[in-house]
Amino acid sequence: MDENLYWKLEGLQFGKWDLGPTGDSIYEKSMQVELSDRVQNNGSIYIHSFVVKAGKSPNPSDGKKFSKKYTVYKKQRLNKFKKKMYKQTTNLLTGETEQSVEDQMKAKTIQSEIVSHWHPNLTINLVYDYTPWVPGQIPPPLDEFVEFTPSLQQYKPILWLNDYWNLQREYMPINSTTPLVNLTLTFQPISMFKWQMYSAQTMKNRFNMLAGMMGEEEDDGDQDSVKEAFLETNLYLLILTFVISIVHSIFEFLAFKNDIQFWNNRKTTEGLSVRSVFFNVFQNVIIVLYVLDQETNTMVRISCCIGLCIELWKITKITDVSFDFDNPVLGIVPRIKIEEKKEYENSGTKEYDRMAFKYLGILCFPLAFGYCIYSVIYNEHKSWYSFLLSSCYGFLLTFGFIMMTPQLFINYKMKSVAHLPWRMMTYKALNTFIDDIFAFVIKMPTMYRLGCFRDDIVFFIFLYQRYIYKEDPTRINEYGFSADMVNNKSDVPPLQNGEGGQDGEGASPALQQQEGEAE
Repeated sequence: MDENLYWKLEGLQFGKWDLGPTGDSIYEKSMQVELSDRVQNNGSIYIHSFVVKAGKSPNPSDGKKFSKKYTVYKKQRLNKFKKKMYKQTTNLLTGETEQSVEDQMKAKTIQSEIVSHWHPNLTINLVYDYTPWVPGQIPPPLDEFVEFTPSLQQYKPILWLNDYWNLQREYMPINSTTPLVNLTLTFQPISMFKWQMYSAQTMKNRFNMLAGMMGEEEDDGDQDSVKEAFLETNLYLLILTFVISIVHSIFEFLAFKNDIQFWNNRKTTEGLSVRSVFFNVFQNVIIVLYVLDQETNTMVRISCCIGLCIELWKITKITDVSFDFDNPVLGIVPRIKIEEKKEYENSGTKEYDRMAFKYLGILCFPLAFGYCIYSVIYNEHKSWYSFLLSSCYGFLLTFGFIMMTPQLFINYKMKSVAHLPWRMMTYKALNTFIDDIFAFVIKMPTMYRLGCFRDDIVFFIFLYQRYIYKEDPTRINEYGFSADMVNNKSDVPPLQNGEGGQDGEGASPALQQQEGEAE
């Protein structure tokens, strides 16, 4: 049997951590594996591993030396089947593509294909542990890996074939050009705690397989990013990253809650950029169309559609929306009428908003035009429709921060920031600072990293405006009274019809917002 073994390791002692050539009980063996024609054509190849007590054999033909009681056996498929996507993308100007001729031919008939892949590394772990496990009392998922002897008085050592640290990008496809592949086997004992971490990942992978059957697949790049964060990041920074990721989720929820609450309670559009809200609707429409065109998973699509619905709902809060049943579209569908609120025009906000978008257009359109030229020259697209969507999406992702500048301009003209949803903005700003930390810990595109810092700059400008535009209690608002008059109600002039209500409801909307933020 020995001549059929790829590797035979003798002299191991269970529980000894200082053996081997390097004194850490780690052994390594490199070899070349010959692949059969069947394996080269999407077949499977397995590794069979045995751990036996000294003097015993795992081979039943060895007679008395064979002992099933003292034999631990594990097998695992060495190749991995991965889905390869095919897309008919070309440079729209030249018609050229970086894809191979074979991939181009397959893209015309199929969208994806299951291809066998090979990774040259595999680690064989033996768990060094003396925990007195009792049959029927082992918590899942550990109970699947602890094997008891027939008498149920003892359990066998836990053998684990570990490929967790094999990065997805390191896998290479198996085909007729790969009759020989390299394989490096590493034997390494591990503690019970580390093995529990790996077994937990096994359960996670099972859920991923279930999601894959439902069409929801985890991106390989995301998996590699997480693993690289573990491998390359300082331990203390990694722990800090886990903590702030939880805080990030909390702040994201609070920002969403306060954003909905702010717009739900908003009674006036004074000081707010209405055009920015409409542009946010346009931006979310582009995002929804883009994710549909890119065939992303269902959860991302649902999330983007919810974001679009929220932005559409905001339109009903900043304008007067009604249905005109007397002049239906095509004689069937009621026509939607959108009219500006009176205070938006009377307060001067409309003029400031128009001026801001005028200056913004002078800056924005050349950038958008230049980005489209870059995209059509250097990138590949499925069609002109896909080109327009990806160009708009890329432009919004790269220069989306300039859409916050109209609000800065309105604040400057009105010399006030009392009309802004500061709670929501604070939570989002804190999340932006957290994203700055993630930008250093996890690998991501350079433009996205720059995007995190540019949002910081915009928020610091908002903070500076909040600092310089102090609350002026003597300033008379458009209703004819000031904050001092509200505090001293005897000085408040009588309200005209339609100018207010009870309990000070006729106060300035901006003042009301400031009072609400201070509570």
